[in-house]
Amino acid sequence: MTEQTTRPGVSARIHYGKAAVTAYRTHATPLRGLTPILESAFTGRDNSLMAAEIEIDERSDACLPAYTEGDNSMVVATDTMKNFIHAVSLEFEGSTLEGWLAFIGRRFLERYEHMEHVHVAGRELPFRAVEVANEVGAEGSRRSERVFSALRADHASAAVVLARRDGAIELSDLVAGRADLRLVKLSGSAFAEFMRDEYTTLPERTDRALQVFMDAAWRYADPSIAVAPEAARYVASEQVADLVGAVFDEFVSNSIQHLVHEVGQRMLERWPQLDEVSFEAQNRTWDLPRVSQADDRVRVYTDPPAPYGRIGLVLRRE
Repeated sequence: MTEQTTRPGVSARIHYGKAAVTAYRTHATPLRGLTPILESAFTGRDNSLMAAEIEIDERSDACLPAYTEGDNSMVVATDTMKNFIHAVSLEFEGSTLEGWLAFIGRRFLERYEHMEHVHVAGRELPFRAVEVANEVGAEGSRRSERVFSALRADHASAAVVLARRDGAIELSDLVAGRADLRLVKLSGSAFAEFMRDEYTTLPERTDRALQVFMDAAWRYADPSIAVAPEAARYVASEQVADLVGAVFDEFVSNSIQHLVHEVGQRMLERWPQLDEVSFEAQNRTWDLPRVSQADDRVRVYTDPPAPYGRIGLVLRRE
């Protein structure tokens, strides 16, 4: 939406929508055909249960009179938006969160022709099929086809923007991500030789236990790759999570800045279809109240108090 003049000397830009719409879709199309990478064993998922918390955000000029005149004649009620998301999710035939959100956005603009611009975002609600024992006398276990355990873990995220241009609906932006990564490395991380002055009290550490909270995000050079039926060029967030863990394990970093830069470079190497990668990280390094006198490796750590450090990085191909 462009800014619109509402009164002399005053302009407005609007948006409204529905947030925190939960949707649990069963028996979606399996995700298959991913291109493997060295850092990950993830090859796909059966999508017996896809779950997400979704929000839709409308930003069209057509709804401005609701703000300026109290005229609701062009307003799609946010409760209607919630019902629309549930109904359209039943029709979704894809296999990815990005495809799901883009499908909702496209159908929304098709249904409400006076709307011009819609944002749809979502975060995965992760579940895992539970392991159940095989029949008595049989060895091993199997994954249940009908029982799932909710996870409090890192998860996929995505946001899409669809707009009407020259009578056609276009996917104008797409950001995918892996959110709430929480990783701990017991050794192989340092923070030393930083600037010191009269306000500095932090000791230098040439080897430390490092806890990092991290969100990773990426954009494709062509956003349609993320919603295409073929998955060969699709970047699965599970693969990204595995890559982050692998780099954290093998790379001796001099700071969290050093670490996220290495992760970003590795992502751009592994996936040439990506145009941009970005990171928001938090330094949650543990405090160290106790160390064994008999064995320096035996330690007791505790969570640090607030505040915490924040680190951001965006890498784009030139």
